[in-house]
Amino acid sequence: MTHDHAHDHAHGISHGADRRLLLVALGLIVAFLVGEVVVGLVVGSLALLADAGHMLTDAGALGLALVAMRLAARPATGAYTYGLKRVEILSAQVNGLTLAVLVVVFVIAGARRLLEPPDVSGTAVATVAAVGIVVNLAAAALIARADRRSLNIAGAYWHIVTDLFAFIATVVAGLVIRWTGWARADALAALLVAVLMAVAAYRLLRDSSRVFLEAAPRGLDAGVVEASIRGVDEVTDVHELHVWEVTSGFPALSAHVLVEPSADCHERRLAIEALLGSEFAIRHTTLQVDHRGDVLPASELHRRTHPQADRHH
Repeated sequence: MTHDHAHDHAHGISHGADRRLLLVALGLIVAFLVGEVVVGLVVGSLALLADAGHMLTDAGALGLALVAMRLAARPATGAYTYGLKRVEILSAQVNGLTLAVLVVVFVIAGARRLLEPPDVSGTAVATVAAVGIVVNLAAAALIARADRRSLNIAGAYWHIVTDLFAFIATVVAGLVIRWTGWARADALAALLVAVLMAVAAYRLLRDSSRVFLEAAPRGLDAGVVEASIRGVDEVTDVHELHVWEVTSGFPALSAHVLVEPSADCHERRLAIEALLGSEFAIRHTTLQVDHRGDVLPASELHRRTHPQADRHH
């Protein structure tokens, strides 16, 4: 019997450069957020306040991403044998939940304003939103240079991109109000922002939940992985195959593999590891390799380990 615990921890953990990029983006977002809230309250624009609410989640997403990156970089100690790497996934899920809450808030407020539209300064709305486009383009460009294989950073990035499209919608609403006086355009823009938030929230919650539920990484078919292992020379069977993600970009696999009686278990394990690394980018593996015939059937193993149960039957 051969056991392998080849722990390769090289995956999408961001380094100092990524943290600096996120810090600069956070500074831009917070500075603009304050100004947008002030103008939104003064002119009474729900679209601007909706954008500001989304910008607040952007700032929160970036802040959480920075904290999570620092925690995830800590070495594994004590009971946390993987360290705190999954804090990044928790951060992504929190970001998704905050977006989902804001969707409900702005849908309700937008529906009310469609029924009773207030007076809104279209010029102020369009001007502030135009500045928001510039700020979000700069922030998105910064985060795009970071390692977006991390779901944590990808979550922050999608917050910014969603906000960019929201500002474009708000500019259009401001211009419509300015040129036509149709105040309901402000509420419609807020509802469009809510739709964009809902899409981003769904993506973040879906992907982070897959990691927490230890599903196979997206784009990786466990059946294909098993078939590939079975295709290795002298491999006769594969049992208890599990493929999951510890955190973004950190796939892991465990399996029980049976080989021909004449095969070298150690050499076959190395061949399987090479296959998993080259074909599926899985380098964190735990493989138990046994000769076929040396392993007891499950029924016989149960009988030997639970003799009292058999006597009762």
